[in-house]
Amino acid sequence: MAAASDCLFCKIVAGDIPAEVVHVTEHAVAFRDINAQAPTHVLVVPRAHYRNAAELAHGDPEATAELLRVAAAVAEAEGHEDYRLVFNTGESVGQSVFHTHVHLLAGRAMTWPPG
Repeated sequence: MAAASDCLFCKIVAGDIPAEVVHVTEHAVAFRDINAQAPTHVLVVPRAHYRNAAELAHGDPEATAELLRVAAAVAEAEGHEDYRLVFNTGESVGQSVFHTHVHLLAGRAMTWPPG
């Protein structure tokens, strides 16, 4: 899918908006969340624009797997064996940017169930 002209994450992927990028592959970009909820809080996004995780899974299953591979690589590079991955799909569960992204959270104890 093409980039969406009004999408914050598409603009970060394109380099039009600065971000602290920590990992890049052909199909994904990982950058630090500006509203960190843990000592390590990185967002991993596909370069292509899909509105949510379900759309990405249907439209590009390999890119979905790439997000998980990149998240694992970032966690390892930052020294974390334990980490949490979160996909929010829909406004009522906390998705605020409608470009698929997975949150990588690590570096502190986390409880279950989450918020």
